[in-house]
Amino acid sequence: MPGRLLCHALKQYGAALRLAAMAMLALPTMSVAEEPIHLRIVGGLANVSQYVRHEEPFWRNRLPALTNGRATAEIVPSDRSGFRAAEMLQLIGAGTVPFGTVLLALAAVDEPEFQALDLPLQNPDLATLRETVRLYRPHLQRILQERYGIELLSIYTYPAQVTWCRRPFAGLADLAGRRIRTSSVGQMEVFEALGATPVVIPFAGIVPAMRDGSVECAVTGALSGNAIGLQEVATHVQDMALSWGVSMFGANRAAWNALPEDVRSGMRRGLAELEGAIWSGVEQETVDGIQCAAGRPACPGGPQGKVTIVPMSPEDDARRRGLLVWMVLPRWIDRCGPDCADAWNRTLAPSLGIQAHAR
Repeated sequence: MPGRLLCHALKQYGAALRLAAMAMLALPTMSVAEEPIHLRIVGGLANVSQYVRHEEPFWRNRLPALTNGRATAEIVPSDRSGFRAAEMLQLIGAGTVPFGTVLLALAAVDEPEFQALDLPLQNPDLATLRETVRLYRPHLQRILQERYGIELLSIYTYPAQVTWCRRPFAGLADLAGRRIRTSSVGQMEVFEALGATPVVIPFAGIVPAMRDGSVECAVTGALSGNAIGLQEVATHVQDMALSWGVSMFGANRAAWNALPEDVRSGMRRGLAELEGAIWSGVEQETVDGIQCAAGRPACPGGPQGKVTIVPMSPEDDARRRGLLVWMVLPRWIDRCGPDCADAWNRTLAPSLGIQAHAR
């Protein structure tokens, strides 16, 4: 009897050990690969909708959910990061900034091919810009990987840059002879070609310059112009986008590849959602800026004016296309070289119907 009891006890003990072992297998094992991951992110510009409504909440709140709590992040705006925006491409490539946002217009100083996404007058509306980005994205991805060791993760844009004036105009031809605030070399070239005088003025100085007559017109964002009070000094605003402000979010490839695959897949899924949300926001903000400037009922709230909206006419569309063909595109090719002409013709020319020719 004692032997049978001992045998039974041993069987029960063995069964208990097997159950314990099975329970241990069911529990997640904690390895070095599953230690908490904390990312440092350099985002877009501070105090604008893209950063406040989309980027910051994504990295602070959405990332942990996407990675089952494996990853967290801290984000700082690019203009408060302590790094020069014009050097961000090189900093990400070197790994100094593992994850960061690059404004392509600034990076084009080192890599003129980036300008192919947002040349002045190239994308008069958001639908055209979306198609441009879709077609050029694979080429941009290859450039970043092969030349800089950067993994392209998202492409964003800021709202449309539009033309505000303090006296009436019906289209581009009426801007000849006017002094116009511009924000890029490409914009300056466009207005010079139109017979206007481009003037460089900081964003904060636009309204005072318009009010005292230092400039008669200014190019800036539809919503941001309304926010700073341009609707109080301007009488007219054109709804055609002169340019946008495309940026890309990328990672140093070594830093990216060091992340566990499940974290990377969660980030890719989330960044696709973030990209979609930013583009939807840009579309709405461009419309809202114009509607509020005109004081229309569709304005969702905030400052309103009585500015007259100047729609893009067929004549302006033809003039825009003509300037793009004979001035904007050739000057970009001169700066960029024959490889850029080849890239344009492979990716964008079939859709736009505009061929680039190296001189």
